[in-house]
Order: sequence, then structure tokens, then C-alpha cells
Amino acid sequence: MNALKSFSSIAISAFTLLLIVACGSSNKDKEVEVSQIPNDLINETSPYLLQHAYNPVNWKPWAESTLKQAVDENKLIVISIGYSSCHWCHVMEEESFENDSVASLMNEKFVSIKVDREERPDVDQVYMSAVQLMTGGGGWPLNVVALPDGRPVFGGTYFSKNQWLKALEELSVLYDRDPSKMVAFAENLMEGVNSLALVSPNKETSLITASEIKDITDLLENSLDQDNGGLKGAPKFPMPTLLSYLLRYSYQFNDVELREFVVRTLDLMKNGGIYDQLGGGFARYSVDENWHIPHFEKMLYDNALLIQTYSEAYQLTGKESYKEVVRETLAFVEKELTNDIGAFYSSLDADSRDTEDSKIEGAFYTWNETELENLLKSDTDLFKEYFNLNESTKWEEDRFVLFKSIPDNEFAAKFDLTESELKKLIQKWKDKLLPHRNLRNRPNLDDKILSSWNAMMLKAYISAYKAFGESHYLDMALQNANFIMVNQVLDNGQMYHVYKDGEKSINGFLEDYAFTIDAFLSLYEVTLDPKWLDTSKMLVDYAIIHFSNENGLFYFTSSLDKELIVRKTETFDNVIPSSNSVMAQNLLKLGHYYANRDFLDRSSKMLSIISSEFKNSPSSYANWLNHSLNFSNPFYEIAVSGEDSKAIIIELNEAYLPNKIISGSTVESDLPLLKNKFVENSTYIYVCVNGTCKLPVEEVSLAIEQIKK
Repeated sequence: MNALKSFSSIAISAFTLLLIVACGSSNKDKEVEVSQIPNDLINETSPYLLQHAYNPVNWKPWAESTLKQAVDENKLIVISIGYSSCHWCHVMEEESFENDSVASLMNEKFVSIKVDREERPDVDQVYMSAVQLMTGGGGWPLNVVALPDGRPVFGGTYFSKNQWLKALEELSVLYDRDPSKMVAFAENLMEGVNSLALVSPNKETSLITASEIKDITDLLENSLDQDNGGLKGAPKFPMPTLLSYLLRYSYQFNDVELREFVVRTLDLMKNGGIYDQLGGGFARYSVDENWHIPHFEKMLYDNALLIQTYSEAYQLTGKESYKEVVRETLAFVEKELTNDIGAFYSSLDADSRDTEDSKIEGAFYTWNETELENLLKSDTDLFKEYFNLNESTKWEEDRFVLFKSIPDNEFAAKFDLTESELKKLIQKWKDKLLPHRNLRNRPNLDDKILSSWNAMMLKAYISAYKAFGESHYLDMALQNANFIMVNQVLDNGQMYHVYKDGEKSINGFLEDYAFTIDAFLSLYEVTLDPKWLDTSKMLVDYAIIHFSNENGLFYFTSSLDKELIVRKTETFDNVIPSSNSVMAQNLLKLGHYYANRDFLDRSSKMLSIISSEFKNSPSSYANWLNHSLNFSNPFYEIAVSGEDSKAIIIELNEAYLPNKIISGSTVESDLPLLKNKFVENSTYIYVCVNGTCKLPVEEVSLAIEQIKK
């Protein structure tokens, strides 16, 4: 990783040379109304691309024909990447891409490409790596200028109009006068980008030990915010993958303090402004350390992963408030992000129009004092106490974001209320405020459907079903799983990434396979329907053929896809776990289900390749660390065979047992874990490790006792 720092400093030095050339010219600002003549994005289906279809910039979609045009015309390429619910993407559009001076320069000197990063995460990954090397940071909008062959020479995130014009003018002049400087810089930068795509195999073939995991987790704890929860600093992202790892570690290593940290974090998040206190669901992150002021967009993946984490935490702690968060968040998903065929939409915008028809971040979710007084009448003072509304907590333009600072039982005691009375009051407040809020202009919906994100929400429903046993959650999971099977998976195992307007498009990425397999394996564990197990194996077999990297990991893109300037291997766990870490876990589970030695060996090899990096940035490998616990502690194969198998697995799934897989059948089965275990008129539970089983038992409590010994 140190080599990457040197690449970054070289890149920045070279970039400085690019801007030495100053053309000295300036364009007179001239604001015009948005063009009524559409550009080439008008034929796209992505809501984000369609938002830009009437910009005066002659935007084109990412396509071979567009890239060929740049080569044929020998023009630099502007690659601008964003997504529908991105606040600063909208700001830059209004300031720059709707401005005729900016459009004139871009249309004359550049071939301009708009990319939806959610549709094309492969393109986003490549150019994000380049910008991170050039600037030391990244984010969206991501704006890159590249040579006609696609190699980047300049990049950053948000630019003001003047910054953007100045950069484009200087780059176009330099390319006209001395293109060799830009080519040299591009070659230098690509060395760094290529090095980021490489994963050096770990020379140590032995798996990470429990002692080593403990040492790495001790290192990780240095980055935790013990006061406010989560990781130190701001902005504050929920990081559900990290919290799930810490929860599991605390369970398997009996670390009470770490478990308390996770509980504290989950409590602070659900009480914060990052959680919609009226309508349920989590925003993407908070801008402060206290989870108070959110960046208001709501993403499907955040809510899916957080539902999983809160469901797991409920299984371990039994905290009723976690059940309430899951129920409210799933109700939000069903109301706002679900279509009539059981598929899930991508996101809700951070911005919406206020009463003056101005587009304002958080306008839909925030409140002013007058509104609250008119609606709540005599309850206003108590409401303001409950949600911390005072002069010091006012946000922009005297608006409030609701958040709680003390538990309900303490608040009830402070104001001489029973908890039951407080609950009724809260519901009364919601009944008054929500209908009023629903009359406001709603945030825009990004209604494209992504296979990977749908699979995450599918698993979220299964996690909730396991924890709470509510049949509705299983029904929703099955509806979505069947949608994915019918619309996004072909008979040979090939997947598609996007579903929009009744059509599938864009060949699937590794994340689509990884998260779909993960979800289908979870679905098998609650239904015992072998279809989901067999489909998971089919998808893994396909991924091994089309995504395998020579180093033992998986590429992010299929061998069927046209190669970009570099073929990436995704290994870092961020808010979303890396596709490789999820695939490693999938291979382990399928290896146990099918007694497939190749799958098991591949899973352990993937972990050994990555494990040497853990100590450099433990929080960036949270899901890999989670996977390492499958090897450092016993990993149990639970087989349930007999006519009452389905009733037994419902009870088994209620328990927090992260170090296991479940198989089961009500009839004789050839699945290796179940073979020769069926006994007529009896149902037995077998707890096994690597195929060696303890004495069968008939009661779930006895099976759990065997695991916990």
C-alpha cells in the first residue's frame, strides 16, 4: 500500500504541470433556460441520465460508439459520473451543465459522457481509483477528463462553474499545444490505477488464527468512536457490515465491552436524525458526529444492510426497540421502494421542492416551529422536549431535524408518564404530522431495479423473518426471489444487472452474483426448498468460469464484457461488503452443503490472499474478518431430517448462531449433509463439524447447547 502513496504524489506533481498552461481567455457568463432539445441521453432508461437529457451539453451515454467518436475526432473525453439521489450532482448540474457557456466549451472541445454509477459500477470503480490517486479523495459527482482512448488525465468531484470552466479551458489548450505532456501523465497515472487493481498473493498459506484476529480487532477498536458510536470523525456512515462483524466477534470471543459498543451505536443511530423518526428508514449518512443532521437521500442498500444488522442484534440482545426499527424500516421500503411485482427501487432523492417551489435538501423531512405548533397544539412543548427541538438544534433556515437523546423509559419517568402512555402519545404525534408531511412535494424516486441491491433487501426480509417469525416477511422474500429468478437469471446461470420498464439490461457484475447467491442460500435455510440451493451452485459455477482471476479471487466484470482501461478486482469492504468477500463466504457454505472440496479450498485461499492486508486498515476488511471467524472458531453444519423439520428450523433460526449453516428435509435427501439421516416418524437434529456429527437430538434447545459448549 505504501507504493500507492508514491504513485499518488507523482500523479499530483504531474497534474500540477498540466495546469501551468493558462489560456488567459474567459467566457462571458450567460444563463439560459434549460434546452428544449434533448441530447442523446433521451433514449436511456436511467432516471439519472434522463435528468440530464435536456441539458445544453451534448451528453452521450457510455457506449463503444461514443468512445470511438472520441478517437475518430481526436477529442478529450469528459466522463461525469453520479446517481439520481446525489445532492451535489444536482448542484453541479444547475451551476454548470445547464449553463450555455459551459455547454458551448464542452460541446466544441470534448466528447461528454454521462454515467449512472449505479448502472455502471465498473466504470465508476476505474475512474474513482484514478481520482483518488490524483487528489487523495473521491465522491460524487465524479468528474474526469480523459484522453481519447479513455486514460484519465484530470479529475475531481464537485467543481463550481468557474473552476470547471477554467480546468476545461486549460486542459483543451494544453492538449492542442502539447498533447505529449498529457500522454506522459496518463501513462504515469495508469501505473497507479493498475497497481490498485492488483492483489499480491499472500506468501503465507496458513489461515489467520484466533489470536491474530483478536490482535487485528484490537487495532480496529482504535478507530471506533466510543462516545458517539460508529467510526471516529464526520461525516458519519452507518457501516452495517462493520457492526455485524463486531457483534459476531463479541459473541464468539465473549467480548462484553465490544458488544456494548455495538448496542450503543445501534441505539444512537436509531435515535438520531439519520433515522426518519416519523416514517422509518435510514438516510445515507449524517454530516456530524452525533448522527443528528443527515444527508437525506435514502438508499435501498443502506436500509437492507441495516435491517440485517438490527435483526441480528435483536436475536442476540432481545431489545424490543430493534424489532420496532426493523418493522418501521420494512414498512418504509414497502410503501416507498417496492413495485407491484415484488421488486425494489433504488433510492429516494435528498432534495425536494418546498412551498416556494425551490429545490431544497431535506425539505420533505424537516419542520419549522410554526408548523409544529399549528399541528400539535398543546402537545408542542412535550414534543419539542422529546425530539430535542430548541434554539441550539435548529438547522438551516430555522428548520428542525427530529432526534432523540434519552431512552423512552427515562423520558417517561422524567415527565411522569407510563411507557404505555408515551407510546400512545408518540403514535398520536405521528398520526398528526405524517398526513401533513405526505402533502408536501415528495423527493424524486430512482425507480431502476438493480439485481445486487434487490438481493440485499431480499436477505433483509429473510433476516427479519428469522428474528421475528412473521410470515409476511417470508412472503415478501419469496416474491422478490421469484422476480430475480424470472427476470434477471438465465437458464445457464448468467445474470443481468438492471431491470427497468420491463426489460433487463447490462450484463451482471460480480456483486450481482455474490449478493444473489448469499440471499438464495439464506432463503434455503428458511424454506428448505432445494431450488434455492441448486440455483446458488449454478450461479457460483457460472461465476468461476467467467469472473475468475488468476490469483484466486474474482474480477468485478465478466469475461464476456468489453474490457475497460483496467479490469478491477473488488476487495475492500465499505458500507457495502466487497463482492469478493461475499463470494468467499458463499463458496464456504456451498462447499459444506455439497461436500465440495474445491469450493472449500477456494474459499480459504481467498481469505489467505487478503488476510495479510487486515492490519493495514482493519475497518476496510470487516466482512473478510467476519469470514475469518468461520475458520478460527468451529463452523457448524446443522442437519434437520424428518417430518417436523420446517417447524424446527423456525425455532433454530430465531437464535443468534452466526457460525453455522442449516440444511433440512421432510423426506429422504441425497444432499451430503442429509444423506442417510432420515428416520420415518421421527425428526432429528444433527450438529456436525466437517461432516462429523454429535449424537442426534430432538429438541432445539439441546442442539443449541451442543453448539455453545
